[in-house]
Amino acid sequence: MYTWITDDQIHYFNEGQDKVKANWRKDEFFGYQFLNGLNPMLIKCIKALPDNFQVTDDMISHYCNGNLDDEIKKGNIFLCDYKLLDGVHTQEIHKKKQYLAAPLVLLYKTPEDTLVPIAIQLQQKPAADNPIFLPNDSQHDWLLAKIFVRSAEFHLHQLNFHLLRTHLLAEVFAVSLLRNLPMVHPLYKLLIAHTRYTLDVNVLARDKLISPTGAFTQFTASGEKGTLQILKRSLSSVTYKSLCIHDDIKERGMEKIPNFYYRDDGCRLWDILHSFVEGILKHYYKNDSDVEQDTELQEWIREINHRGFMGQEKSGIPQRFNNVSELVKFVTMVIFTGSVQHAAVNSGQYDFGGWMPNMPSTMQCPPPTEKGKVTEDTIMAALPGRSTTCKAIATLFLLTRKYSDFVKLGDYPEEHFTEEKPCELIKKFQQDLTKLSKKIEKRNNKLDLPYEYLDPKNVENSVTI
Repeated sequence: MYTWITDDQIHYFNEGQDKVKANWRKDEFFGYQFLNGLNPMLIKCIKALPDNFQVTDDMISHYCNGNLDDEIKKGNIFLCDYKLLDGVHTQEIHKKKQYLAAPLVLLYKTPEDTLVPIAIQLQQKPAADNPIFLPNDSQHDWLLAKIFVRSAEFHLHQLNFHLLRTHLLAEVFAVSLLRNLPMVHPLYKLLIAHTRYTLDVNVLARDKLISPTGAFTQFTASGEKGTLQILKRSLSSVTYKSLCIHDDIKERGMEKIPNFYYRDDGCRLWDILHSFVEGILKHYYKNDSDVEQDTELQEWIREINHRGFMGQEKSGIPQRFNNVSELVKFVTMVIFTGSVQHAAVNSGQYDFGGWMPNMPSTMQCPPPTEKGKVTEDTIMAALPGRSTTCKAIATLFLLTRKYSDFVKLGDYPEEHFTEEKPCELIKKFQQDLTKLSKKIEKRNNKLDLPYEYLDPKNVENSVTI
């Protein structure tokens, strides 16, 4: 594939990461990406199949020895559901209709601890013309089904888990900080370094990426109208628990699955951050009444709740802080979102998306409605064309560059704290991050595909790109 890319473009784009190019067709790599790829946030362990995904024992006997209920009880069955994309408006590119599926993907943890897909349904509503594709279907049927999933993944990752849940949330936190807390406030001193460039890059994103003439609008199936639909739907799915990694992992039942490096590294980073934030805030807030009586602090969280989350109670976002513990957890989440979480969903965009068939930004043919009809020519016709591909890959390349003024997590070039205790806590924070970095390096040396995105030395202090 990529036969339409000219030699000079191949040289420039480098065709993405070699591992991705070599393995993108494999079921094991397809499953791996739900854990340690660009979007480790969707997959969940299930206790029952959704009503609209009618997978039977006969269908999955290829992997599960014919007993799906037993494997569900053992905690070996996982689901990725792209229901947020159902019915999303798609655009035309170069006067040609584009397509976007809303798949359901069933995955199985094998005895060898690999995660593999065992069933894919490309639309939400069960129907005769919406078959469930299986690994023992023809290789072209199965491959095209997986490609449609990866194209859906492109949209949900970029708009929900990347743009909304890191860039736009970080902006909400930053704007409320600048509006409500004076520079002498301890929370301002703690958070201001974690807002660096965030407003600047978001203004650029609105103008250059998601505007009517923006790059993202031009090379995606969703276009401008569909993009706004996905963002609106995604906002209603954001909860406080989903932004706090320990709570999120537990809620998705992902505590025990092996080789989940996003979880392992992310939870350790959360704990280090939490300890640091707790030390700083308890130095200034000696008891719960200090928190309750801080009117500037309470206005900060009130504005975040009302402006950022539209006052939706179901989000679980606090409307006020009643004690030090609540404050520490929320501030940990704020820093984690703009640093660790952004690194997890941003840094690998070119690695995984630079080889276009692994993550197409659009599909030029509708999802197949019957089995046995797909050929290699069908797949080639469904993939985006040269112009669309070049725009998408160039954008991903720019979004994952490491710039010369990179400031890693824990570094504070501007010394806002001058007291002895906070300075000691910053030093310990930096030491804890260095220790974790060494542990991650040691683990990664043993991995065929190292997971480096949450190595602290690769995590930026704020959303800057």
